[in-house]
Amino acid sequence: MNVLKVSKFTIALFVLPCLLLYVLLVFVPIIVSMYSGLLDWNGIGESKFVGLANFKTMFFDDAVFWPSVRRTLMFAVFSMAEIPVVLFIAILLNRYVKKPNFLVSSYFLPIILSVVIIGQLWKTIYNPASMGGMLNQVLEAVGLGSWTQAWLTDPSIAMYSLYFVALWQYFGYHLLIQFTGIQNIPADVYEAAKIDGADGLKADWYITFPMNIPIFKISIVLAFIGSLQAFDLTMVMTGGGPAHATDLISTHMYNMSFLSMKYGYGSAIAAFLVLVCLVATFIINFVFNKVERKYT
Repeated sequence: MNVLKVSKFTIALFVLPCLLLYVLLVFVPIIVSMYSGLLDWNGIGESKFVGLANFKTMFFDDAVFWPSVRRTLMFAVFSMAEIPVVLFIAILLNRYVKKPNFLVSSYFLPIILSVVIIGQLWKTIYNPASMGGMLNQVLEAVGLGSWTQAWLTDPSIAMYSLYFVALWQYFGYHLLIQFTGIQNIPADVYEAAKIDGADGLKADWYITFPMNIPIFKISIVLAFIGSLQAFDLTMVMTGGGPAHATDLISTHMYNMSFLSMKYGYGSAIAAFLVLVCLVATFIINFVFNKVERKYT
């Protein structure tokens, strides 16, 4: 018993510094941001307590806010919809490619590159043909000149152009996660299932997916939360334009806080974003816990 107490004390002693650092870097800023959302403040001068006035303005008077929420949630939906596709490709790589590690590493390359590099690369690809844009030049070269678009300056398609780049960038990241999860499934399980007549897609449905649910959930959570926090790629490629057509919650928060000097209002948007992240994480965990119980 004494040994157990000493062991717990030792563990707590080593964990405490990291826990304190985490609280200082994560929880304290969240609390400060929520309090700042109750202020009329430019971030520099004196502040004035206005209660929920910032939230009222955000929900009812801000013409940019709700469209940015819609675009952010669409971003999350596209990102999560990519995960089943990634899982299917990971299954194919694991089954039909003898040495898939190099291929998986190649897919992972975009996540290693700086977002600024990726943004500038795709801005060049999306440029009009007259400015050397590769995509429009290729379309014209193969006789599809009518498909050429102003990919980043047309408000109706600019956001979808950004969605594609983000999906391309994180495809290899989620592929590596899913591929690793599949490889950790014991081969004996598949051999036993094959004896019972379950092979190919049937084995994937009854073995691969159920045993890979915890890893699948990790990708879903990362994709959803990452989409809600998406900022850098949009700022590099469009800056939220044209005419706020690619503004997300995070970019709108930045514009309000640092360009319009409405730090209190920007903090209110940040508090809303944190709340959405928490609620979304709770819902995803709840749904996947039910799915896990169904298969166990």
